[in-house]
Amino acid sequence: MTEKDRRAAVERKTQETQIAVEIGLDGQGKADVSTGVGFLDHMLDLLARHSLIDISVKAKGDTEVDDHHTVEDVGICLGEALREALGDKKAIRRFGSMSVPMDEVLANVAVDLSGRFAFVFNVTFETEKVGEYDSQLTEEFLQAFANNAGMNLHVNVPYGKNTHHINEAIFKGLAKALDMAVSIDPRRSDVPSTKGVI
Repeated sequence: MTEKDRRAAVERKTQETQIAVEIGLDGQGKADVSTGVGFLDHMLDLLARHSLIDISVKAKGDTEVDDHHTVEDVGICLGEALREALGDKKAIRRFGSMSVPMDEVLANVAVDLSGRFAFVFNVTFETEKVGEYDSQLTEEFLQAFANNAGMNLHVNVPYGKNTHHINEAIFKGLAKALDMAVSIDPRRSDVPSTKGVI
């Protein structure tokens, strides 16, 4: 698989959601996102722009119930798309981490595209909502994303007060960590593992 091939499209249809996702790992950070959940759209726009991964998400969900199904299922689809776009993972850097300050907040995000799922989320939100968005849905999204991508994802926010800023710092940190992890190491031609496969 060449860099130009590192694209994927995933669709998911359930009784609760209809979702179509496309990503291109070697993009320019273009975002074309419409989920029906305004704050999630904002976070996915940040994710695309700061990772330089082109992301398209079209989602319709039962938001008249709440946003949970839509947010979680978008995470599932993005994770599946990332895993597919990575292919055999030859020559990727695999690991990425970033500390992002957002005003009074500091978010530390680390990823390992190991093919194995692990998720650590040490975050306290000061408020239950950002506008109409339930703060707890960020954890649901990230867990679904990491699980379906087959990655280790560790998110730690040691301090911060503003819930909007906390979310924004997390997504920017994830973006920069992914930018590093999916990038091609020009010195490597094999899979970055002593096992020979990940």
